[in-house]
Amino acid sequence: MKMVVTGGAGFIGSHLVNGLVNQGYEVHVIDNLTTGDPGRLHSEAILHVADVNSQQTTAYISVLKPDVVFHLAAQADVQRSIKEPLLDADANVMGTLNILDACRRAGVRKIVFASTSGVYGDLERSQLTEEEPVNPISFYALSKLAGEQYIRLYHRFFGLQYTILRYGNVYGPGQTAKGEGGVVAVFGDRLRQGAPLHIYGDGQQTRDFIYVKDVVEANLASILYGDGYVLHVSSGTGCTVNSLVDLISRLHPDRIDVHYLPAKNGDILHSCLNNEKTREILRWRPLFSLEEGLEETYRHWLRTS
Repeated sequence: MKMVVTGGAGFIGSHLVNGLVNQGYEVHVIDNLTTGDPGRLHSEAILHVADVNSQQTTAYISVLKPDVVFHLAAQADVQRSIKEPLLDADANVMGTLNILDACRRAGVRKIVFASTSGVYGDLERSQLTEEEPVNPISFYALSKLAGEQYIRLYHRFFGLQYTILRYGNVYGPGQTAKGEGGVVAVFGDRLRQGAPLHIYGDGQQTRDFIYVKDVVEANLASILYGDGYVLHVSSGTGCTVNSLVDLISRLHPDRIDVHYLPAKNGDILHSCLNNEKTREILRWRPLFSLEEGLEETYRHWLRTS
C-alpha cells in the first residue's frame, strides 16, 4: 500500500513516517520544510517539497494515487494564529481543502486528519468526550474545526472515507520549542540553555500529555479502523504544569528555577480527553505513562545537548 504524509518532516509526522516504513508501506512525504527537517526522515521515505495549499501538491497526489493520506501539515502555533489569522486560515483551512480535493480527484480511499483538543475551548469538564460541544478560543483551533467540517462534507458528497484524530498535548524526542512545540519541548530547550522555566499563569492549568509513539500507533490503527469517526488520542489523565515540572525535576540533576508570568491569550485552562471510544474503535491504548515518556524524552535531550 502507498501512503502520503503531509507535514511528514515535522515532529509527529517524522515519527509516523518511521512507523509506516517499518510496517512495509511505500511512504511519500509532502512538506514545505518551513518547520520540517528532512534530516528527520527515514531513508526509505520519498520527500516532495511543496506547500499543501499548492497545485504542486495536487499534482503529486494525482500522480501517486495513494491509498491513505495522513494530513498532519498545519500552522500549529496558537499565538501566531492570533497575530496572523489570515496566514493560519490559508495553511489550515485552504490547505486542508486543497488536500481534500486532490484526494477526491485521485480516488484516495481515506484521509486521516490530525486535529486538536483545542476545538472544545475552555469547557468546565473534568474529562471531555467526543460528544462535547465545540467552542474554539483561538484561530488555530477554529481552523482545525473548519477542516473537520470540510472532511465530513467531502465524505457526504464524494464518499471520501476519514478518521479525525483529536490529539491531546503530544510530546517526545525530536520536538522543537518553536511552531508545533508544546510545553515539554519548551521546558527541554530552557534546561539545555541552563535557563529558568517560564510558566504562564499559576501552573495549575491541566494538560493531557500523550507520548508521540502512542500517537503514531493510533494513526497506524486508523488505516484499517475508525472509518467515519472523530476520536481522541490522549492519555485520559490530566496533569498540571506544576506537576510536570516536578516530574522533570526528578530526572534533572541540577536545581530548576521557575518563573511565573502572566497567562497568554488563547490558552486553555484545563484539558483532559476521554479515550474510551478510541480504545474500542481503533483497538488501541496508550502504552507509555507520562513518567516513561518523559524519561525517554529526557534521554534524547541529553544526547542532543
